[in-house]
Amino acid sequence: MARRTRLLLFDVDGTLLSSGPGWRAAFGSALADVFGTSGDLDHFAFEGKLDPLIVAELMRGAGVSEEAVAEGLPRALALYLDRLEAALAVERPRTKPRVPELLERIAGNPSAVTALLTGNVERGARIKLSAAGLWHRFRFGAFGDEASRREELGPVALSRARAATGIAFEGPDCVVVGDAPQDVACGHALGARVVAVATGKTPAAALAAAGADVVLPDFVDLDATVGALLG
Repeated sequence: MARRTRLLLFDVDGTLLSSGPGWRAAFGSALADVFGTSGDLDHFAFEGKLDPLIVAELMRGAGVSEEAVAEGLPRALALYLDRLEAALAVERPRTKPRVPELLERIAGNPSAVTALLTGNVERGARIKLSAAGLWHRFRFGAFGDEASRREELGPVALSRARAATGIAFEGPDCVVVGDAPQDVACGHALGARVVAVATGKTPAAALAAAGADVVLPDFVDLDATVGALLG
């Protein structure tokens, strides 16, 4: 019997890489220039959230009106992405341990299709992953400006997968890989297997409590990681 093809859907920040201080400075300065404030940036929990919703939550918390947020959001994101690209050209993102080797090994497996499911808007994901030398490893993606909630990105990924590969993937054919409880919830909403990795800010115990099917400390053990993703 032929092995069924798996659709592997990777989160970016905290899972594959860390962008360092440059992204925070880019994000905060863009908000300040457009809205007059960056909000409570230092205490905001970014993990698992969609870029447009991060802007909206920060600005609401700072007392900016809904109308002003809606009007300023496109410009704020555009400024942020321009500044992010410049910052990461100076200081490249740090990939999580053995991520390049993991993606290379998966690329050689005919039963795996590797894609993105991320809260980043597409250009943001491309900037970060290109700076880390990883963008070419992903066939397509579902991105943070394509749904109003992270749980709604799963169907976007399935639709894009069918267009890109001709395969009508369903939830049980998918593996969602991420470092936050929101990744786990997104995977559950899709009916996917969830492999969580404790390389972000969420401890392994919290990822297990959120219901991840497998929790890895990191990707250092490549055999165990590939087994979790494709087993």
